[in-house]
Amino acid sequence: MTDRKIVLVAAVALIDPDGRVLLAQRPEGKSMAGLWEFPGGKVETGESPETALIRELDEELGIGTWQSCLAPLTFASHAYDDFHLLMPLFACRKWDGIPQSREGQALKWVAPHNLREYPMPPADVPLIPILRDWL
Repeated sequence: MTDRKIVLVAAVALIDPDGRVLLAQRPEGKSMAGLWEFPGGKVETGESPETALIRELDEELGIGTWQSCLAPLTFASHAYDDFHLLMPLFACRKWDGIPQSREGQALKWVAPHNLREYPMPPADVPLIPILRDWL
């Protein structure tokens, strides 16, 4: 047994009409800066993962989506040094607006077979083959 806090983070694979997935690069000043990740963020007290994603997509990318458009795909469970991350990954193909960086993060649409070319946090890496095989 460990004393690590469990941190619940919701993430989404936004999939465009060409089957590409949106990645965001963690900006300078954040932990793991420079690594690429699926958009999303921490689930606040009282929020469901879907509600958190809807909020985070608006805050980070300026887009809106609906709970009915967030399909649960898989999840990551990863022990970092000072916390344990539990991260459901949803797939989303429908949203309003054009994703734009609102927090200084670089954005890139990536073909599923190229996802491994982008360095990611350790928790995200096992999600790549699942997403690639599904798409």
